Amino acid sequence: MEIDPAELDTALAKQFKGKAKAVALNQQALESGRKFAQENLDRQLVPVRCRRMNQTAGKIIIDGNSAAALGCMFAGITVATWYPITPSSSLVETLADYMRDYRVEADGKATFAIVQAEDELAALGMAIGAGWAGARSMTSTAGPGISLMNEFIGLAYYAEIPVVIFDVTRVGPSTGLPTRTQQSDILAIVHCSHGDTKHIMLLPCSVSECFDMAVDAFDLTERFQTPVFVMTDLDLGMNNWMSDTFKYPTRKFDRGKVLNAEDLNKLGAFERYRDVDGDGIPYRTLPGTDHPAASYFTRGSGHNEKALYSEKPEDYKNNMDRLARKYDTSREYVPQPEVQYTKDAKIGFLAFGTTHWAVIESLDQLQREHSMPVSYYRLRAVPFTKHLAEFFERHDRVYIVEQNRDGQMASLIKLELSSVLGGKMRSIRHYSGLPIDARFVTDAITAAESAEAAGKGAKK
Repeated sequence: MEIDPAELDTALAKQFKGKAKAVALNQQALESGRKFAQENLDRQLVPVRCRRMNQTAGKIIIDGNSAAALGCMFAGITVATWYPITPSSSLVETLADYMRDYRVEADGKATFAIVQAEDELAALGMAIGAGWAGARSMTSTAGPGISLMNEFIGLAYYAEIPVVIFDVTRVGPSTGLPTRTQQSDILAIVHCSHGDTKHIMLLPCSVSECFDMAVDAFDLTERFQTPVFVMTDLDLGMNNWMSDTFKYPTRKFDRGKVLNAEDLNKLGAFERYRDVDGDGIPYRTLPGTDHPAASYFTRGSGHNEKALYSEKPEDYKNNMDRLARKYDTSREYVPQPEVQYTKDAKIGFLAFGTTHWAVIESLDQLQREHSMPVSYYRLRAVPFTKHLAEFFERHDRVYIVEQNRDGQMASLIKLELSSVLGGKMRSIRHYSGLPIDARFVTDAITAAESAEAAGKGAKK
């Protein structure tokens, strides 16, 4: 293969650092093997050759949990609470290391609090309390932790308290396969808690998006005063990936609709849950605001626009309608999808998260091996945007590719679309616990398209 002998010597010296005898013995073995190959082996048996490259210049290697932790720090996080669970533990562990390096004042005082709680429910309760008090707060967990957090998630949604929750998804249900990967928490998250709830989910596909969407999540949670979920998975969170360096965030933090004492002096008063601007988002004050009109009750029970306890049907209905209106407003603020329309394509892929990497390779295989043009819609957040219906309108069939048994994202999309557009939807599902690969996708879509063609022929 014509590997430079000097590179093999360098690798040996690194592997057996400080062990001169081991280095010498292995160098002799390498030289003997090299000589034997030159004298006895047919070079044509190995058709590939190595050439020196520099394609990794300027790249970094990092796992998704560490990238998300960096994003949290750059987003101005001040409180992180957590309980250890595979595969999310390293996110807050790494965040703690970063914060000790960069967020401690010259006098030794920390500008943050990172707390390991007694369980997942307590961890989220602490994070919600910090968000209510005005801190940028978060927790991280996996599917079993989400199950335990449901009651507090509902509280944050209904009382409208900002908090960011990272769900590094593993295989379920129950304990499942803690060291395997899946996209299996979609339905569990989007309607998490009892009653009518709709949550914002961000869907990064890469370590760079883990960084960027961590920053986005804190702006969104404070803008919309609601829990925001960042949905990664074990494959992305725990494995090392090569990436371009991350872009330094330059925009100012979006703290949302927060009234200070000066604002209240001008207004005279405010009603915590009133929709003043028509976007469903109310105004809030932070504890400690020095104004007699600043205080209000934060309730997880029924309340009216003034935050007073109420069981009146009209108060409850008005509140729930406003929450739905707020969710609709968020469609314009969440990360927008990346859409690639291919000339003459009658079919399209829709994928999200780490499934992206199998899909882009499959697109190449389908073109080279089958001359099959396919468009691609990469979903980056829920709620869906106007682009979703447009993509379905322009294709005969759209294949939703995801890593779970029941087609969870396909189920959500079906609820979003008209029956006509929903009829164009097909599902490709991979749920072995191992990451999805391109050949699986290519074989699935070619088989499905052959079946479609055969079905049309039979009808004729």
